[in-house]
Amino acid sequence: MKKENGQTVMVPLFQSQENVCGKISIEPIQGKKIEHNGIKVELLGQIEMYFDKGNFYDFTSLVRELDIPGDIYEKKTYPFEFSTVEMPYETYNGVNVRLRYVLKVTINRGYTGSIIEYQDFVVRTFSPPPSLNTSIKMEVGIEDCLHIEFEYNKSKYHLKDVIIGKIYFLLVRIKIKNMDLEIRRRESTGAGHNTHVETETLAKFELMDGAPVRGESIPIRLFLSPYELTPTHRNVNNKFSVKYYLNLVLVDEEDRRYFKQQEITLYRLQEGS
Repeated sequence: MKKENGQTVMVPLFQSQENVCGKISIEPIQGKKIEHNGIKVELLGQIEMYFDKGNFYDFTSLVRELDIPGDIYEKKTYPFEFSTVEMPYETYNGVNVRLRYVLKVTINRGYTGSIIEYQDFVVRTFSPPPSLNTSIKMEVGIEDCLHIEFEYNKSKYHLKDVIIGKIYFLLVRIKIKNMDLEIRRRESTGAGHNTHVETETLAKFELMDGAPVRGESIPIRLFLSPYELTPTHRNVNNKFSVKYYLNLVLVDEEDRRYFKQQEITLYRLQEGS
């Protein structure tokens, strides 16, 4: 997992309904003691908007009391367990929003200031293959100039899938220079007047270089695994959405761009499915 400072760290990985358990060790500096008013561990699922940085919205919040008020003179280890935890959303780090899961340990020390430590962990959500997965077929054109038909083999893809399709040129009266297929991610955060939309082009795949002729068909074969994609997120807790699009771009000899965008759904397939 990438931290905010750019460092990559290893963190535990969970799925929803799993038990989150472990041990917390607290050790005072030699010759010192820790006076405290109680120790607790919390499991938090949080959404943070970057335009409202520092304000976390908790959609999951569980707590376990580890110790009653007292003193710690030597290393003390506390086992903890959160059973079959409902973690409905996948960890997400976006342009304007992040969704994170953390364990938060608090040693309550009253006036002297509490000691707080965080441990991130990642949640992945897996889906079975969809029972219905229709192909996408569309016609696009500019009247009396260009008429093309494109077809993608399905509308829902897992993150390691291959997009297979075809483009048919039914009428070509403008000089096409090249044609690309792009994968675009659109992240929407907030609501109403405060909606922020960020669109990123994650992949650009050249389908054709040169002018097509009428009746020609161009095959499409685009592997998704090399790209950093996430599942589609639809209205997560009324806070944000992440959608993916295939964008077909044609450029003519005068550098005019023609494009057609089509939404696709991405999901994470359970290993072995």
